[in-house]
Amino acid sequence: MNAPDQQVAADALSVPEETIVDACGDPPLPELGVIEQNWETDPIAPDDVAVHAARAVESLSFAEVPAGGEVALGVGSRGIANLPTIVAGVVEAVSDAGYKPFVFPAMGSHGGATGEGQRTMLNELGVTESAIGCEIRSTMDVVEVGRTPDRDVPVVADDTAVAADAIIPINRVKPHTDFDGPVESGLSKMLVIGMGKQRGAQIAHKWAVDWSFRRMIPEITGQLLDELPIVGGVAIVEDQHDETTLIEGVPPSGFLDREAELLETAYELMPTLPFGDLDLVIFDRQGKEISGQGLDTNVIGRRPFSINEPAPETPDIKRIFTRGLTEKTHGNAMGVGSADVVHEDVVAELDAQTSLINALTASTIRGVKLPPVVETDRAGIVAALSTIGVVDTETVRVLRAADTMHLHRLYASPALVEAARDRADLRVIEEPSPIEFDTGQLVAPPLRE
Repeated sequence: MNAPDQQVAADALSVPEETIVDACGDPPLPELGVIEQNWETDPIAPDDVAVHAARAVESLSFAEVPAGGEVALGVGSRGIANLPTIVAGVVEAVSDAGYKPFVFPAMGSHGGATGEGQRTMLNELGVTESAIGCEIRSTMDVVEVGRTPDRDVPVVADDTAVAADAIIPINRVKPHTDFDGPVESGLSKMLVIGMGKQRGAQIAHKWAVDWSFRRMIPEITGQLLDELPIVGGVAIVEDQHDETTLIEGVPPSGFLDREAELLETAYELMPTLPFGDLDLVIFDRQGKEISGQGLDTNVIGRRPFSINEPAPETPDIKRIFTRGLTEKTHGNAMGVGSADVVHEDVVAELDAQTSLINALTASTIRGVKLPPVVETDRAGIVAALSTIGVVDTETVRVLRAADTMHLHRLYASPALVEAARDRADLRVIEEPSPIEFDTGQLVAPPLRE
């Protein structure tokens, strides 16, 4: 669907502001100030990132790799900080050791489940052949490398990676949006789902309905380590500002145990909302490079479409209003169903085919259910606040964030600004003032510092 047609669809689905006001009344809205979370971080200096990546490779053993052999480097589609620099550092270290590196996309069905689409995603993340110094081989072809012993589930992997003399996945270790377990998002998941391309991702998500990810990923990871020339992985951990704080080479023997330890660190450093009980959170955008579910379920405390997995215990958010999609998500609105109300810009930017392919592959079609669509920001805020009971503008608890990744600075209602004054982990940056709209749209820009 072209852009004009997409806008027509958005206009047809969205409810005008005057209709919302007629239905809900014209209530006063809370003022918003700005608060900031105080985080103590120790990121790797930008000039040292490539050096740390090279050291991670140097810690791995290439004893079984023939001289001059090809080394396949798996790279995903997430918005990892310093990704091109990290990949370039790995490429240089592998080349300096006398081997021939190449990159392959290890991102399941992302990029519209096409080889060219996945190459495009890497390029837009800055992972281009010129930037990293090696070839990118992007295909959706996979080969079966075995079957699980108890359930006879086929185990598949990217054919270019399987044909290489060594494989090294490069990925960030972090909490997963769909499940809890000893290992979640990281090296092992990249092997099982990312390297399995669309077919492998679909197999994994289909079987996860009865065989949970927490059991599946460790078992299939072990099988892949036995069957393929995986010499280790490069694990990345980021801090609350989404800056690189650790790059480590993990040998095959550590893909489960060491990865579990790194996951604990990632949980400690994960950015979260500073309040556990909220009436409304406004997110300016969602996208696949922000989170696999568009809005990180660990941040919003909602997991409405996961497979046999409970939602996080906190926070408790009564209403979520999402205002748009990121450019890099290319219309993939996976997870849009987490919101209670969305702006018509979400629909105007939504690619139905890409979103549905992702949802079908992940067996989470509820994730792309479209919430009520409103014409303006003011309509979205009024609709959300008018459905939570009696609202007092001085006590209602409202936050506005750029997205679920950028949570350092937040717009906050008076009640939350007052609460922030008494907490050492928060500080008030701007006092509350009336919300400004221009033809119903928010005037104040997103906060992404």
